[in-house]
Amino acid sequence: MGTFKIEGGTKLQGEITPQGAKNEALQVLCTVLLTPEKVTIHNIPDIIDVNKLITLLKNLGVKVEKLSHGSYSFQADEINLPYLESAAFKEEGKGLRGSIMLVGPLLARFGKGYIPKPGGDKIGRRRLDTHFEGFIKLGAKFRYNREEYFYGVEADELHGAYMLLDEASVTGTANIVMAAVLAKGKTTIYNAACEPYLQQLCNMLNSMGAKITGVGSNLLEIEGVEKLGGCEHRILPDMIEIGSWIGLAAMTQSEITIKNVSWDNLGLIPNTFRKLGITIERKGDDIHIPAHTDGYEIQNYIDGSILTIADAPWPGFTPDLLSIVLVVATQARGSVLIHQKMFESRLFFTDRLIDMGAKIILCDPHRATVIGHDFQSQLKGIQMSSPDIRAGVSLLIAALSAKGTSIIQNSEQIDRGYERIDERLKALGAKIERIA
Repeated sequence: MGTFKIEGGTKLQGEITPQGAKNEALQVLCTVLLTPEKVTIHNIPDIIDVNKLITLLKNLGVKVEKLSHGSYSFQADEINLPYLESAAFKEEGKGLRGSIMLVGPLLARFGKGYIPKPGGDKIGRRRLDTHFEGFIKLGAKFRYNREEYFYGVEADELHGAYMLLDEASVTGTANIVMAAVLAKGKTTIYNAACEPYLQQLCNMLNSMGAKITGVGSNLLEIEGVEKLGGCEHRILPDMIEIGSWIGLAAMTQSEITIKNVSWDNLGLIPNTFRKLGITIERKGDDIHIPAHTDGYEIQNYIDGSILTIADAPWPGFTPDLLSIVLVVATQARGSVLIHQKMFESRLFFTDRLIDMGAKIILCDPHRATVIGHDFQSQLKGIQMSSPDIRAGVSLLIAALSAKGTSIIQNSEQIDRGYERIDERLKALGAKIERIA
């Protein structure tokens, strides 16, 4: 088990460049299975979850060549389909929730796709119904081995269909889109997710020869084609990491510039942090956060009632940043209600923050009220464990702002989503080291 040791209370300064987007990478990497031609992808983050997916692709027979840091070429011209039913795949696939994204491309091109029940963060139920209901509407037959928790879909031929998704699932939409691009006829997906990463996926598929319209809206139309070709694609910067660095700057009262953030794809993120009183300056395509030496004050609604920050499907505020917002609020002036609608276990990490001295009322599994300290009472360092990626980095930010020494165990959870985070934080002046 990996461990971080953090000496808190140090002001940070400097520039940091966000990594490639984890959530986009887990989608676009699977498109390589849709064509026997070479696909080149740039700005791939060097993180545990993405590297696991690349290993799965290699084991499937995809030829993978690392061109430079973050740049790879992939060629899926000799796929090892028997691997999908092997004991090795059943073991390796279940350790990564992103492995579900393999099913759509495999079904589209080879007529079958299998996956063990995927793992990932322990943040509550994350059902797969949307994925498989979409495949069934395209003509696939579904089977599930309850003893081995093994899912499968098979089809001699997929046919376009109309579908109204029961939830605007990002991964569900992506998986169905990747299956539909090679289906016979027209597929219409209503209540589709429209996140920037889903837009990236659709644009990439179109560059490979797919015919997808409505990109960026919740109504996608896909005319199936017989085959797709190769392409070159660049992954967007990770908006969750960008939000993490905004929170880090505010909590440590540090002056930090976040480089090349792709402002047009950040949606509500900058304004949500501004509602917490954080000054966010746009400089070209960079974000500059000045040192908040006088703290920051949470805005109330215009009628004076307490601010609520809640997650919602894009263009709403991403659930992956609610943990960061909650931590930032612990040192604000004022109070805020955090409403985590999508996952019922994601706020349980607040007990560690309470142990550090934060004033938080956990109302229920989905809601927490935070009463800010206004930096009048500094959090104190403690020993804790990272429960998932986003809670882990939130605890790390809290530790960097706290008085004294903090120990964060299970640091692999943070490494699943953040590339070389200790080295990059040290470059800003943070006192952090790996001790195990």
